[in-house]
Amino acid sequence: MYSRQFLLFLLFFGFSVPSFCGEEGEKGSTTGEKKRVVVAGKAKAVSRGPKMAMPSVMIMDWGGKAPVSLIRFMLMNNEGLDSMYVSRLVKSYIVECRLEGVNHDVAFCQMCLETGFLKFTGSVGRYQNNFCGMGAVDAFSAGDWFGSLEEGVRAHIQHLKAYASMGPLVTPMVDPRFNRVRRGTVFTVYDLSGTWAADPDYGFKIDYLLKKLYRN
Repeated sequence: MYSRQFLLFLLFFGFSVPSFCGEEGEKGSTTGEKKRVVVAGKAKAVSRGPKMAMPSVMIMDWGGKAPVSLIRFMLMNNEGLDSMYVSRLVKSYIVECRLEGVNHDVAFCQMCLETGFLKFTGSVGRYQNNFCGMGAVDAFSAGDWFGSLEEGVRAHIQHLKAYASMGPLVTPMVDPRFNRVRRGTVFTVYDLSGTWAADPDYGFKIDYLLKKLYRN
């Protein structure tokens, strides 16, 4: 199913292959997936455990999708991407979100919306490592630049936390606009409309991508 090179990449960057390639995460739901195993010569249905059916729209929450699901979702919507680049990006989103308590499903889908699934057709370019449109206030401003992919992801997560929490940052601050927002005033993706972006449908667009992610 996965190439030897891809599996070696997962091990090199600290993912265990079962947890990386396994499906959904720690949250429960009303549905469960079953598989059949052979016990003493007889087929028996056993549960693989609870599978999250609906995404959380809360920003300060625990994401439910496994890395392989996020990678697949991105590549389904932009087939020309380098899978290793996408894997590195996904790992960074999950690590940074877990450190700061941000929902990685929400952050990832917001990144997909802002970058057009990493096609970067707007004023922000790929080499800026700006995955959330930070500083791009109109079609003519390029927005902020970050020194690496990881720094750009960290800035995104820190900016979400600035809006959604009064708690201190766990990681060193790289978000240049962290102190320019009203802290603790945004709770769900819908609250990002009119705050993060002027578009009144902005939060609903993220919610649409969340639902699309969970259908795949």
